[in-house]
Amino acid sequence: MEPGGGRDGDREAGGPDGAPYVIQTRGLTKRYGRHLAVDRLDLTVPEGSVFGFLGPNGSGKTTTIRMLMGLIEPTSGTARLLGRPMPRATRTVLPHVGALIEGPALYGFLSGRDNLLRYDSADPAADPRTRRGRADAALDRVGLTAAAGKKAKAYSLGMKQRLGLAAALLQPRRLLVLDEPTNGLDPQGMREIRTLVRELAAEGTTVFLSSHLLDEIEQVCTHAAVMNRGRLITQGPVADLAAGARGRLVVTTPDPGEAARVLKERGVADLVVTEDRVTGEPPDKDASGRETELADLTAALVEAGVRVRGFGLERASLEDAFVALTGEGFDVAG
Repeated sequence: MEPGGGRDGDREAGGPDGAPYVIQTRGLTKRYGRHLAVDRLDLTVPEGSVFGFLGPNGSGKTTTIRMLMGLIEPTSGTARLLGRPMPRATRTVLPHVGALIEGPALYGFLSGRDNLLRYDSADPAADPRTRRGRADAALDRVGLTAAAGKKAKAYSLGMKQRLGLAAALLQPRRLLVLDEPTNGLDPQGMREIRTLVRELAAEGTTVFLSSHLLDEIEQVCTHAAVMNRGRLITQGPVADLAAGARGRLVVTTPDPGEAARVLKERGVADLVVTEDRVTGEPPDKDASGRETELADLTAALVEAGVRVRGFGLERASLEDAFVALTGEGFDVAG
């Protein structure tokens, strides 16, 4: 798509809902010798979205983020942030982009507040007269006010993540790029960061984040993309991605052993048996190649004398969709 209207002509034409794209790549490729790290990636991130970037180990996520941020050049293809070509427009674009990539770079001998003051002083557009106020506001937003005077080397991993996020929020940002933003946080801290991400999106900031926590992506993201072996498998609204996967079959019965036997004979895979419940992956087709109907499974259970008290499909989760798309579970390192 050609650049659309917008402030200074810096927005890309958007998708079906009319939202412009703040990130758009076309045929983006990165090759290291014989290794193809990213293969012809066409990625579109709508403005105002919370966009989850998913993929197993070695899928090309980190390499993609580095290209988007202008840290490395692509072998071929193009990447645009806020409608501008990267890395050519790095100086123009990056002041409008906050980033937390592969953990924050901190001065351990400085306090949390002094780290932020150092970051802020490196920004030529930052007004030095309001520097301390910006630092204190950013610390408050990530829940670090009480630890502001503590040296960063004494921070826990979760506190360092919070401080890195605070650095990304020193100035208003149109785009926030986060790599594992809840890494090292306890459950309460994770909830706080999820709330913060939602607040930022509500204020108009587009958030692009990678995470190994699929339920987290499902809770906080509006859109997502799935990478595997350097290629884009799918992208779109999270609800649509989950809806495309088939849910697990759930049978509630006082005869779980017999129910599992019958279901296994009928091709149900990945069976999990508990005291009064059997779950599994329903087959697409039976032994004769005919499409499997849930009614056929119910009939087989009843015919075998299994007392069925509940029968149905659970709603597919984003994890179900991910496994169906990639054929593997999720690995933390991307």
